[in-house]
Order: sequence, then structure tokens, then C-alpha cells
Amino acid sequence: MLTAEQNDELTQVDAGTPMGEVLRRYWYPVAFTRELAEFPVKRVELLGEFFALWRSPSGRYGIVPEACPHRKASMAYGVVEPDGLRCPYHGWVFDESGACIEQPAERDDTRFGARVSAKAGVAEELGGLVWAYVGPGPAPRLPRFDVYVMEGFRDIGWADLPCNYVQIMENAVDPHHVEWLHGRYFSFIGRHEGFTSPASFAKKHVKVGFTPFEWGIIKRRVLEGASEENDDWKVGHPLVFPYNMRVGGGGVHQMQIRVPVNRTTTRFMLYTVHRPDEGYEHVEQPMVPDYRIPVLDENGRHVVNYVEGQDIMAWVTQGAITDRTTEHLGRSDIGVAMLRKMFREQMDRVARGEDPIGTIREEHERIDLPCEKDKFHAGARFALDFCDMGSTRFSPMLDTIKKIHVSAAERVASGSAS
Repeated sequence: MLTAEQNDELTQVDAGTPMGEVLRRYWYPVAFTRELAEFPVKRVELLGEFFALWRSPSGRYGIVPEACPHRKASMAYGVVEPDGLRCPYHGWVFDESGACIEQPAERDDTRFGARVSAKAGVAEELGGLVWAYVGPGPAPRLPRFDVYVMEGFRDIGWADLPCNYVQIMENAVDPHHVEWLHGRYFSFIGRHEGFTSPASFAKKHVKVGFTPFEWGIIKRRVLEGASEENDDWKVGHPLVFPYNMRVGGGGVHQMQIRVPVNRTTTRFMLYTVHRPDEGYEHVEQPMVPDYRIPVLDENGRHVVNYVEGQDIMAWVTQGAITDRTTEHLGRSDIGVAMLRKMFREQMDRVARGEDPIGTIREEHERIDLPCEKDKFHAGARFALDFCDMGSTRFSPMLDTIKKIHVSAAERVASGSAS
């Protein structure tokens, strides 16, 4: 249980608050690459602030606060020029560093332009997403986590959820919910809607564990019928601080992303790469497709006949911001307590002028995160359940994705896998 003051501090995202300052030390996906290819400027909200994001004709990206420093018109309606973004109101141009490089109606023989600037962030493209850093300089490196750079066929599901990101992240260190929300509850829904839920989700947890590591917390579990030699415990999968969770199994590699758009809105994203370890056949993919994850049905009720929809229901029905002053944590909530402690530690580090956990400042090609391959000791069956019972079934690329996993399984079975 937290006090009202502690809960308020934990869930803040605004600049100048302890947690808001921690969050500004990280990179976030703020647009799909295809969006800026379709139209080169976009209004985006991140951490309670609005920005203008643009792509130059040469393929570089820039991001500045939405309000023009001149007379506060929206730069999100700006004109993209080769060397910057031009305000639509009076034509002032700001480059990627935020410098004002042109003021058409002002005299050239003054230093007025040099005294005006926008507080620019940094934007880069990676893996079909445009990422932004809007914190203090110098900006750290954009982490090239394995999922974003590995070979494979990918898609991105997304939904904007009316709740604070912390209650979503607490779910990432709560293994026990799987056997109830995705096991017992899933089975209940299946009986009423006429389908059979995956048996692997209903396995009882015998033991859970949590290990802090350089990127956050590794979550481990031993399921009934398994041991500590199985991937679920021996390898586990990580919560990547402060807003990601890496999961996988059966040739599915996924990063679950929870972007704090503002204090009571979180963009939930499922960045998935389909690449069976054996039998994978390369499929050309000129653009990474994205799809909207269904949240509510036509009657305003949560859609709960797929795994992530059940999670969304549990997160959103806690309210816009969970009231942690009236909760009752038990022994099974040790991971939640560990995460809250980690949030507190990072607030203290940033207050001391230090980088928070997971800050990377070195050039790198790829960061491989620990993640189980044989999830729930279900083997390749996990990938097929993932297609049939997860959000991927709403992907426009579902037929291709299923073909990838079925073809790989058939090639392995025939002994032709390379």
C-alpha cells in the first residue's frame, strides 16, 4: 500500500516532477515510419507535451515543441523544407537542432535570429518506428534491442488506453495472473463463445522469481510439470525499464511497449517479429504493417476473447490511475514491490545528476535481451496459439504469419530445415 503522496509521485509524467524527469532520460516510439512517408509532418504527444515531428526530403528526422517560439502557432502544420521545418504562420524555419535559421520578414543585419530557438529533441528511425528523445542533452544512444534489428517478418499492433502506464508495467512483474486471467478466465469466456482456450496458459505456478539486471528485472516461473531447467525459469524474460517487456517463444519474438503519452493515456504497442529458429524462410517486407488492437465492442464492453484484450481489461478497469492507498499486496506481489523500489531508486539517481538504469552512451549494433524460447514448455505450439488466441489474429498479415510458422514446423518435421 502506498500513501496518496507516494502514488501521486509514482504516476507523474510531467516535466519537473521526479518521475517525469526520469522518463525524459529515455527514447520512445512516437510514430510509424510509414506515417512520415505518407505525409512528412505529424503532431505527437509524449509525456504530457505536444511536439511537431517531421521527416526531411533527405530522410532525416526532427522534433520540436508544437508551439512556434515566435507567436505560438502550431509547427505541426509546418512546411517541411530541406533544411528544417517552416512555421506556416510567418515562415520562420527551425532546423533539427532547434536553431532558427530563417526569419523572412526580419532584417538580415541583426542578430535577432540567433537569439531565438526551439527546444529540440532528437528523432531517429529504427525497425519501422520513429523514436524520439526529448530530455536533457547530450542524448543517450537509441538502444538497438534485438527485436528491432533481427531478421524476420514483423508487424505492430497498437491501442491508446485510458490509464496510467505504471499499472500496465506492474502487470509485467505479476506472473500469477497468467493462470487466472489467461487460464481460468479465458476458459470461461471460451465456453460461452464456443472456442477452446490454450491449455498452456492454465498451468499452475509452482514457483516465481525476479532478478534485477542491467536493463530492469528478469521474471521467472516454474510451472506445474516443469522444473528450474526449463526456459521459463532458467532464462525467463525481462521487464525493460521503464516501459517495455520482452517476451517470446516458439519462433515469436516480441517487445511489449507502453508509452506514457500523458498521465492518463498510454499507447500500448506489440512489436512482433516472426522468425522460427529452425525452418524459417525469408519473406520480403518493404514496409512494416501496423494494425489497431480492439479494446471495446459495439456495446462498450471490453473485448476479452484474446490474451492482450484480457490484459487491457485488467489494466483499464483499475481506473485512470490506480488507487494504491487501498490495495492489499500479498506475498505473490513481490515483483510489484521490486518494481516500485526500482522506480524510487531511479528518481533518486536522476535527482543526484546520474543516468538512470538502462542508459547507453556507446555505439552498438545490437543488444540481445535474455528471453525464453520454449515458453510454457509448449514448443512450437506456442506460436500457433499466439496466432489464434493473441492480438496477431487482428493483423492484416495474419495469413502470411501463420504460413511462416506452419511452413517452418513442416520443414523441421520433414528434416529439411537448414
